[in-house]
Amino acid sequence: MPSSEASTLKRGALAFAVAVSLFTAACATSETAAPDPVVLRFAVLGDAEPKPLAEFPNVEAAVRDVNALAQDQRIDFVVGVGDIAHDGTLLQYDAVTPVLQQLVLPFYPIMGNEEFTSTEERFLEYANRWNDGKVELTSRRYVQDHGPVVLVYASPDFGRDFNDDGIEWMLDQILAAAPADVFLIVHGAQAGAYPENPEKGITNPRFAEVLAQPNLAAIISGDLHMDMDRGDHSKQIDDVHYLHIPALERTKIPDETRHTPMFRVFSVTGSGDVIIDTYQVGDLTPLDEHAYRFSLAD
Repeated sequence: MPSSEASTLKRGALAFAVAVSLFTAACATSETAAPDPVVLRFAVLGDAEPKPLAEFPNVEAAVRDVNALAQDQRIDFVVGVGDIAHDGTLLQYDAVTPVLQQLVLPFYPIMGNEEFTSTEERFLEYANRWNDGKVELTSRRYVQDHGPVVLVYASPDFGRDFNDDGIEWMLDQILAAAPADVFLIVHGAQAGAYPENPEKGITNPRFAEVLAQPNLAAIISGDLHMDMDRGDHSKQIDDVHYLHIPALERTKIPDETRHTPMFRVFSVTGSGDVIIDTYQVGDLTPLDEHAYRFSLAD
């Protein structure tokens, strides 16, 4: 073989070897690249307010599930969207307290219209009993700053609605959080947000000012007792994502013929992805059909 041909073959073999090496290195880098880490994860429990009996079997089952999930993955705390105690009675508060005290994580609830049948003082007394020293709540409204997002817990001023002072408080917190994104936790979203019951929700027209804030990313609410299998529970309206939390003890929408207790888990990653998983109580595998995600970068 002429020397020039041999040289050409050698150069070709060397180039091929280099290409294989680069491809192998690229594959190894891809396989070993660090995944997008979860920087915040919290569970959210919906309405309870059982009737006619003050019994909370599905709340208790959800608590067991959240505790089990917390053993296998990061969960920072648990959120409650209101209406735990029907009519705010001592009977219901007392019955649910040992159930919620089983949570191994801090519990951050807000008031709903049921709690407003009684008093804010009673709600705060029992909210602190539920936490059993894990956290102390001193107001029905408060804020948690978790870096990637700020959680604004906005108990209503009456029923499920807000007066102008309540609107101003929400605006102040959202503006103060900027440029961080805000998840607003309210008992009910604005009337009309869920056409399944368009009359129910926040009616103060100034809530439109809250919705217009550019760093408001999501509204997390309950109140409707919506069947997740038969309602539009997760969606985007304008620039805000609406995430409904189903009731644990009773379903009302579209009717009361079928009740499947569920809760939801929110995960925020380092790159700003938000993943919402839904769990049926008693099953630690999230339901694919009720998964929802969005990006804070959008």
